[in-house]
Amino acid sequence: MKYNSLICLSLLVASCGSSEKEYDATGVFEATEVTVSAEQSGQLMRFEVNEGDAVDEGQELGLVDTTQIALKIQQAGAAKAVYRSQKPDMETQVAATRQQLAKARQEQQRYEELVGDGAAPRKMLDDATSQVKVLEKQLAAQVSSLNTQLSTLNSQLSTVDVELSQLKDLMRKCHVVAPVKGSVLEKYVERGEFVTPGKPLLKMADTNRMFLRAYITSQQLQNVKVGQQVKVFADYGGGEKKAYDGTVSWISSRSEFTPKTILTDDERADLVYAVKIALKNDGDVKIGMYGEVKF
Repeated sequence: MKYNSLICLSLLVASCGSSEKEYDATGVFEATEVTVSAEQSGQLMRFEVNEGDAVDEGQELGLVDTTQIALKIQQAGAAKAVYRSQKPDMETQVAATRQQLAKARQEQQRYEELVGDGAAPRKMLDDATSQVKVLEKQLAAQVSSLNTQLSTLNSQLSTVDVELSQLKDLMRKCHVVAPVKGSVLEKYVERGEFVTPGKPLLKMADTNRMFLRAYITSQQLQNVKVGQQVKVFADYGGGEKKAYDGTVSWISSRSEFTPKTILTDDERADLVYAVKIALKNDGDVKIGMYGEVKF
């Protein structure tokens, strides 16, 4: 009798031990998804990407027709060259007037000495002084006119520079590049199609840094903190799992009703809190795969 009792007790303990969960919450793996859209209108001349491709950040994936923008850049460059050629050489253009003024001042100085010595009438000095004043005004008018012309040309050059910057920015936007490093999830267009600004071209995700979105109860919440190191298990089905080191990166500030597909440690709880656990992916974790977390 005692022997049977011991057997029953052993089976009960074993049964309780095997029913203990190896995880505190479950969820689904996700990644930061990015939709890449066209920024310019035109025919998609090149679109070298396929679903499942791994791409690097900044890698060129396609090209929208740049013909019209390239022609406008050439036109603006030609206009800039014309404006530069029209810039006046101030020193050359006023050199003759400066020379006349210098000579007139010499004459004025000579007549001042002659008048002082009584060797020349006062009228000759007055005429020389008047000539100096006329030439000074003439020189000032020339300099002012040339400065105005130069200022106008500089403004026109600045306008062309702004236009060139805008055109180069439009040219840059014709190149479709990957905003992040990751994998192409979906492809929406094909080479040769006409695209417009805002038209989605593809969807990609940073699959190197994945997240497990899980749900915890309010009772578990008090023991979970942002930055906490946890164990994450990718569930491949059939009892096959793989462990990863994870970090709690986000905890929802509001509760929500338990999603039907989520199991928590306390299944009777109606309200749960979403958490995100970040982990470095080795390529085996896929978006939408089920996972478990042990706090």
